[in-house]
Amino acid sequence: MDTMSLFSGNSNRILARKIAEYLSKPLGAAKLNQFSDGEIQVEIQENVRRREVFVIQSTCKPVNDNLIELLLMIDALKRSSASHITAVIPYFGYARQDKKVIPRVPISAKMVADLITNTGANRLITLDLHAGQIQGFFNIPVDNLYAAPVILDYIKSNFFGGDDLVVVSPDAGGVERARAFAKRLNATLAIVDKRRSSPNQAKAMAIIGDVQDKVVIILDDMVDTAGTLTEAAGIIKAKGAKSVHACCTHAVLSGPAVERIEKSSLETLMVTDTIPLTERALACSKIKLLSISKLVGEAIIRSYRGDSVNSLFV
Repeated sequence: MDTMSLFSGNSNRILARKIAEYLSKPLGAAKLNQFSDGEIQVEIQENVRRREVFVIQSTCKPVNDNLIELLLMIDALKRSSASHITAVIPYFGYARQDKKVIPRVPISAKMVADLITNTGANRLITLDLHAGQIQGFFNIPVDNLYAAPVILDYIKSNFFGGDDLVVVSPDAGGVERARAFAKRLNATLAIVDKRRSSPNQAKAMAIIGDVQDKVVIILDDMVDTAGTLTEAAGIIKAKGAKSVHACCTHAVLSGPAVERIEKSSLETLMVTDTIPLTERALACSKIKLLSISKLVGEAIIRSYRGDSVNSLFV
């Protein structure tokens, strides 16, 4: 991998270092500063001419700053004659705005995809897109990986499977994902019927399926304010579940999320490090942090070598 270079923005340095360690490659030298008015300045401080470059940057909070930082890094690398640029975006912000749900609103995920593509990225590696069709918003190849192998390994090591285990989808949209998990764990499936009144606010209505005297694992792609998740956990517990756990790839954890989790019926919340956790979240005994660095690192290796990444999509 002599012609590979790795660079990282400021969004998730800890994950970038883990990926670099897995690849046995140092992170490239780049200067990322802000002027006093908030304007971002990027300078690539090493030669990348004719090199294949991977830029690791989650577009998490502060979303817009991290997105602009990513775009500026891609542009700087393109103007420095990099041969191929792959944007490695473990958490793809704006993914929840993937369609028009009311009149006169943008399809923000499509606009962000256009920005990344038109700026000069040749490929995208990401994890657990909120909606799979976002891959079609890009006119470049997209590898949408899944954190499932990492989460499943943890569950298999810490929970008993079979008739005692139930995987729950928090809404109808996540049933396919939950069914795949349940199949791999030899567990049964249940669904939370909910209605969303506004962004970040949802009302859980009923449980479809049997959770009585079961170990329940709620599965979702992200947890934001944790309102839906904790309400679902409470209803499941009230229905007689033995214990309630949850796993989510992207730990956005905004607003009162950590406080809600601490006070909820959840015993464990498994999340990955696509987004760096706050100190308060790290201090929460219920939150278990799993790393996707090896998964992403392996995807980078296979992308660089031109090997198939098929086995990473399960």
